[in-house]
Amino acid sequence: QVQLVESGGGLVQAGGSLRLSCAASGRTFSSYAMGWFRQAPGKEREFVAAISWSGGNTYSADSVKGRFTISRDDVKDTVYLQMNSLKPEDTAVYYCAARRTVVDGLLFRAIDEYDYWGQGTQVTVSS
Repeated sequence: QVQLVESGGGLVQAGGSLRLSCAASGRTFSSYAMGWFRQAPGKEREFVAAISWSGGNTYSADSVKGRFTISRDDVKDTVYLQMNSLKPEDTAVYYCAARRTVVDGLLFRAIDEYDYWGQGTQVTVSS
């Protein structure tokens, strides 16, 4: 079992930056590929970014590419999402997710590929 707790959300003006953190506990964090998703009001949850368990591979959705960066610190058992040049359309609840994998390099983009989820953190971008 893995427990995930997100933090770092808040209210920011368009063009600003935020860094989300997702702290993991319960199992060996380094064996898990991680992902960030978001869900805006009235919309389905969507993929944002993913990182392999070694951190060597990352992938971001086209909507955030060049603005958001996913990273991880296995000493701190934490995955991050650095969000720059924020837009009002980035407003959503952001969730981190974990998927146990025995193969490094794999990335997962589908909701049903992840085993564990955090409770989410609200990000609001004002225009």
